[in-house]
Amino acid sequence: MLDVKYVIDHLDEVIERLNTRTGDYSYLRELPSLDQKRREIIVRSEALKAERNAQSKEIGKLKAQHKDEEAKKALEKVSFDKEEIARLDVELSEIDNKIHEIMLKTPNLPDHSLPIGTDDSFNRPEKYWSEPTTFNFKPSSHWEIGIKLGLFDFDRAAKVTGSRFTFYLGAFARLERALASFMLDTHTAHGYTEVLPPFLVNTDSLTGSGQLPKFADQAYMTENTGEQFWMIPTAEVPVTNYYRNEILSASDLPKWFCAYSSCFRAEAGAAGRDTRGIIRQHQFQKVELVKYCLPENSFDELESLTEEAERILELLKLPYRRVCLSTGDVGFSSAKTFDLEVWMPSYNDYVEKDGKWVPTTKNYKEISSCSNDTDYQARRMNIRFKRDKDSKTEFVHMLNGSGLAVGRTTAAVIENYQNEDGTITVPEVLRPYMGCDIIK
Repeated sequence: MLDVKYVIDHLDEVIERLNTRTGDYSYLRELPSLDQKRREIIVRSEALKAERNAQSKEIGKLKAQHKDEEAKKALEKVSFDKEEIARLDVELSEIDNKIHEIMLKTPNLPDHSLPIGTDDSFNRPEKYWSEPTTFNFKPSSHWEIGIKLGLFDFDRAAKVTGSRFTFYLGAFARLERALASFMLDTHTAHGYTEVLPPFLVNTDSLTGSGQLPKFADQAYMTENTGEQFWMIPTAEVPVTNYYRNEILSASDLPKWFCAYSSCFRAEAGAAGRDTRGIIRQHQFQKVELVKYCLPENSFDELESLTEEAERILELLKLPYRRVCLSTGDVGFSSAKTFDLEVWMPSYNDYVEKDGKWVPTTKNYKEISSCSNDTDYQARRMNIRFKRDKDSKTEFVHMLNGSGLAVGRTTAAVIENYQNEDGTITVPEVLRPYMGCDIIK
């Protein structure tokens, strides 16, 4: 969350920057009066407590002097002060809760480097890698290929669970596993510590990472024997909460983690091609990258984290582009996000030209979001560090990104490596994991 003092001291600037996200953040103007009232209550309460303590000492003296009537009156005053202090404590708690609720629903400040705009149409492409794939035949979608080969079963998954779930079979199940292993091996070889996190988390964890309260309707909740847990929408949630309520040493930073997990999202609103195949599922697998670092290094760490995700795409030889998200499209907790978008033939129109099937559109599909959340999550989770034993505590900066979404990478490999005879060429870097060159 944002620093309340900073918001109050820079109220107009903060509201102006937040309004570029789209939305109305004028409710923040309530903060100064709430803060002033809070301060007045604290001053009044502390004065009463000091008076109560002085009266208590005086009562002891009066009783020792057998001045019972005076002691009785003093005791009545102390009792009144106790009641007033209790009332003020309740009022203070209500104000603190109101301020906390306001800050929980307020997103991070978008960085000044973001393009300003209301939606993804204002996103800024910053890099293209490799040319879109061309073919000697009209390409098929990954779901058409999977059904034809008998390696995807959507109908039985719908019977067993519901829509937007999938059975992977045979070589496609192995391909998904191979991709996850390849990603983890690549990331750990470049300095990341592998983590296998819990797939269920408590409410504090989901609140700390920023999913609650805003995205409660997109999460799956489970209750058992009085305990409430949430199924993780991404491994970002448990891994960012790993150091919640802890103080780290600056000498231990940065910390880099990678985690493979299933992810569960109840998000609605998918339409068109997103409802076909494995692009937008309620359950999917993802390799997540998480960083804890010093504040002054976080934007450099964002660049290296993004490059790490790009490395996976380049080793797989999948065409992609990097896009800087606009203020209207950047995530709730993020100050700055780069999306990596992979080339997916099924999201484009192909025509035959000089014996080649070439794309006539330029549509890419998001496969990774790499975000610098600055100190926003750290404030919600109370994760701090000290530069040395005598320095004051500061909030760490935290970053996360997909390295990559495994299901979407599976779909991208299937579509970009498809052959005219319906088989799929296995990318060279995956062959040691797959044990074959061709899927058929």
